[in-house]
Amino acid sequence: METPSETLPHLADASKRLAQRAFVICENRVELLMVEVQEERERILRAIWMALAAAVFGLLTGITFTAVIVVAFGQQSPLIALIILTVVYGGAGLFLYLRLAQLQRDWQTLPATIEQLKKDRECLEKQLG
Repeated sequence: METPSETLPHLADASKRLAQRAFVICENRVELLMVEVQEERERILRAIWMALAAAVFGLLTGITFTAVIVVAFGQQSPLIALIILTVVYGGAGLFLYLRLAQLQRDWQTLPATIEQLKKDRECLEKQLG
């Protein structure tokens, strides 16, 4: 039978290896998190620029469409022109609102990091349980 003084170095080595593995795992998870944060930032910036460009061109289209409707129906019936514009702009607003609501519902923040942390937890529970 081994004496406590002989098992102490083995225990210290095992603890050191366990701590090193834990640090490596944590380092990998932090690196993954940083990569995903960078990707999310770039994606958000790209989405903001595209949204701004779409808003500008949508505004220009709306102004032009308004002018066309006013010219086409303004002489005959200004009320019909206003009703047509209200229906078109209301429909576009509703469509954009529904798309935004769907985008917010489906949004996932840092999915790969969360998935990896779940796998780590399951593995740790399996090892300890």
